[in-house]
Amino acid sequence: MLSVLIAKLVATALVVIGVSVAVGKVGPRLGGILAGTPIILGPGYFFMLQERSVEFLQAAALSTLHALIATLIFAICFVVAAGRFGVYTSLALATGIWIPTALLFSLLPGGVWGGLLVYALVLFAAEAIRRALKLGQTVVVARSGWFDLLFRGLLAGILVSLATTVAAKSGPLLSGMLVGFPVGLFTIGWTLYERYGAEVARATVSMAQKGMLSLVAFALALALMVGTLPPMATFAISLLASIMVSLGIFVISQWRYRALQTGEGK
Repeated sequence: MLSVLIAKLVATALVVIGVSVAVGKVGPRLGGILAGTPIILGPGYFFMLQERSVEFLQAAALSTLHALIATLIFAICFVVAAGRFGVYTSLALATGIWIPTALLFSLLPGGVWGGLLVYALVLFAAEAIRRALKLGQTVVVARSGWFDLLFRGLLAGILVSLATTVAAKSGPLLSGMLVGFPVGLFTIGWTLYERYGAEVARATVSMAQKGMLSLVAFALALALMVGTLPPMATFAISLLASIMVSLGIFVISQWRYRALQTGEGK
């Protein structure tokens, strides 16, 4: 058991660190797409697809989708709290809200489509709050230091190894929730707050809300395709769906930016 946990932890940490380093190396275009890939969901479901039943995977993917709704609540809470409190209090409040809301959303009826509908409604509310707060649009883009990378990789590795080995024995609900925990938003909010202050951290976390749609695409595709295709084909299609959504978000954002620049130049 211990050797399996360590192997999954190390494998996941290497994936997370590798992708994070690549994001800073390949430039903003490809980097933006890579940043939206499911670097935690991917390893988590890669292991579960080989070890768990179709019923388990379907339930876990739905649980992950519900956890991603709670992650939007996490983002809203951090953005609001960071305007008044320090980084540790803000992260504690956001995490403290994520846990019960993830459990609450797990009770939603309607399966994946019901979850998708609720996600859309919460995302609409989150975007409305972001506009109401009038956060700055300039976001500092900085390469992560080695401490940041190691911390993010270690935290992700712990979650994935526990979710796919220990928590899996308790059922798919806990496994799906754990791999859906917002490791990225947690570490980004923390490091940017410490380096550049509350406003940069708040703006960055709030703008990451739309990027989470790529993770939703991964969970949705997996929930719908698992059992109809071989495990690795299901994984590949889910990953492709995530990448395509991330690419679409990036293209739209670039188009809007250019349109805004053109309008200002006239």
